[in-house]
Amino acid sequence: MSSPAAANAAAASFATLTERLDYLAPIDLEQVRLAYRFADEAHLGQLRNSGEPYITHPIAVAAQCAEWKLDAQALMAALLHDALEDCGVTKTELIERFGSPVAELVDGLTKLDKLQFNTREENQAESFRKMLLAMARDVRVILIKLADRSHNMRTLSDAPREKWARIATETLDVYAPIAHRLGLNQTYRELQNLAFRHLRPWRYDVLNKAVTKARSRRRDLLQKVHREVEAAFAANGLKVRLAGREKSLFSIYKKMATKHLSFAQVNDIYGFRVLVPNVLDCYTALGTLHQLYKPQPGRFKDHIAISKLNGYQSLHTTLVGPSGINVEFQVRTEAMNMVAESGVAAHWLYKTHAPQETAQAERLGSQWLQSLLDIQDETRDAAEFWDHVKVDLFPDAVYVFTPKSQIMALPRGATVVDFAYAIHSNVGDRTMGARINGEQVPLRTELKNGDVIEVETAPVSTPNPAWLSFVRTARARSKIRQHLKTLAHAESESLGEKMLAQALRAEGIEKMPDDSPAYQALWEKLLRFSGNRSRSELLTDIGLGKRIAGIVAKRLLTLLLAAGEKPDAVLLTRERFGASETVSQGSLLLDGSENASVRFANCCRPVPGDEIVGYLGRGEGLIVHGEECTVARKLRHKDSERFIRVEWSDELARTFETGLLVTVTNGKGVLARVASALASAEVDITHIDMGEEAGNDAPDLRFVVAVRDRNHLETALRNLRRTPSVLKAQRARITTQVSADLARDSER
Repeated sequence: MSSPAAANAAAASFATLTERLDYLAPIDLEQVRLAYRFADEAHLGQLRNSGEPYITHPIAVAAQCAEWKLDAQALMAALLHDALEDCGVTKTELIERFGSPVAELVDGLTKLDKLQFNTREENQAESFRKMLLAMARDVRVILIKLADRSHNMRTLSDAPREKWARIATETLDVYAPIAHRLGLNQTYRELQNLAFRHLRPWRYDVLNKAVTKARSRRRDLLQKVHREVEAAFAANGLKVRLAGREKSLFSIYKKMATKHLSFAQVNDIYGFRVLVPNVLDCYTALGTLHQLYKPQPGRFKDHIAISKLNGYQSLHTTLVGPSGINVEFQVRTEAMNMVAESGVAAHWLYKTHAPQETAQAERLGSQWLQSLLDIQDETRDAAEFWDHVKVDLFPDAVYVFTPKSQIMALPRGATVVDFAYAIHSNVGDRTMGARINGEQVPLRTELKNGDVIEVETAPVSTPNPAWLSFVRTARARSKIRQHLKTLAHAESESLGEKMLAQALRAEGIEKMPDDSPAYQALWEKLLRFSGNRSRSELLTDIGLGKRIAGIVAKRLLTLLLAAGEKPDAVLLTRERFGASETVSQGSLLLDGSENASVRFANCCRPVPGDEIVGYLGRGEGLIVHGEECTVARKLRHKDSERFIRVEWSDELARTFETGLLVTVTNGKGVLARVASALASAEVDITHIDMGEEAGNDAPDLRFVVAVRDRNHLETALRNLRRTPSVLKAQRARITTQVSADLARDSER
């Protein structure tokens, strides 16, 4: 019997790795050997929690990479991945010894090792963003990282128990989903099981014993199925390799938890995998199986004709075997099996045998990785980036067709808008309507397998903020947000310019200085005062309410006076002192075309004809309230300098929403009569709320309606008051408590 010291020495030797590297050229093997020697010297004297020499860990990581047949550079990086952080080795030293590509891989892995996935959402989001971007630039980074995590999880029992929960949770939340998304099915299952074992040890043991007992109980039955299936294939002259397949413990646990099943009710624990030489044989084998046992209706899936998003291909069918037990069969070629187990790693693993069959998995994996870089270009906010990509980690797909019969795979729950953005961002931005299977449908319609979708576009159409509430894909969400941010920025700058010009008029300056060279020095001084980087940014901040136009105007006036300009006394008198003796900044005219830069407050929902005031919310742009609004009064009492004069324009660009409160006598057809009364007044209903009073004798119906102006609203109210069953109809007013809450929110 060998001693522990001898066992450690064997595990730490390069010989344990050499036998796996027979696919490398001699020159590459020598480079990997040099990397091993360097790592062995660097980690000399370091031990793992188990008491083994530390070098056993890099060797185990490199061995997993060798299983995937990764190239020599990746194997060298796997051996050196802890050298930078733990051993004081510099990146420059690695470049000199092993070249820049290896050093970059090691550097990327070192940065990932420093990341801590804390419970705080923003820290986790930032860490996740860095990791995904590192792997997007070179997929070998994440493959080595997954190999590293796999070995750490296999040896987690040697780590202090207080670390188990954090590391296991991090593995389930981050690393297992990435392995799944990249098609590394074997690694995905192993990481899930190891995390489950350390996160829920008691449940893991109970379930493991139950599966072992069930395996021995059903052994005879499964052997019978195995013999009958082999005989059927032999009778048809099919060369197949038949292997048993068992559902992972974590998959069983998750199914029991989500579907509230007992262990006895989970009937697809065991199955068979049928491996055949080519694609045509897959369908022949399927026919043979269906002749042998009866298939279960609705349990057949063809992932060969339409592969999954991560490149997975296989035929799935569930058959009713002997004694009425359900047995699942997966039928695929050897190349498909390699892709199914190894995903993007199959590019290295199988490239010499069947490049055409592994190219799809590599392409699908690289497409997703490239999309991460695209989203990163559109948002620098880590939490927003995390929000975009986490939905893509478990892509349960639907498969739909373009009018030209091209197949597209989208996540389950994807809508017409997701489809439009999947075609091209310009198509998504210009979408105005769609047809599914020849029928006109709303844009929020969820897609189903086999749908043929035709998107209708218009040059004047733009993304609607409401789309964010129903789109499913990260690409669509990021593109919509990017467009809205750009739009809001441009509108806020325009509003800010208008407000500053009006504030200057109140100081007696007829025309605001432009951005010509003559005024460049003046604007530079003003920007130093405000802390902005550019004129555009200053005007945008004024439009968003981050700067007060009146204060900026007074500073600008001082600079203009120093430059020799004088205020116009007539203009000053006319602008600053009107009919009332109050100081004003001039009135801002509103016609409803201001979009994102101006919002009409939900507390009072003013319409043309109402007396209104404008409040510059901090970073929210201009918020318009009714003059008598309780929220506006509270804000004016505390924050009067943020109010500006606003008036309705004579020419209005659209209708405006306001609230109605209608008290009715309960009875059949009441809602229809009320809706009819509003329709006869040509009023659009945008929202109805019956609250919890629907069963009362005299419930209150709350409507949000779109009207042209106050006269139009009065016409609608008269129609309602004449309607049978309507006891009272009035404009909705906000409650005192709600107004206090809204005022508090606005101050923030």
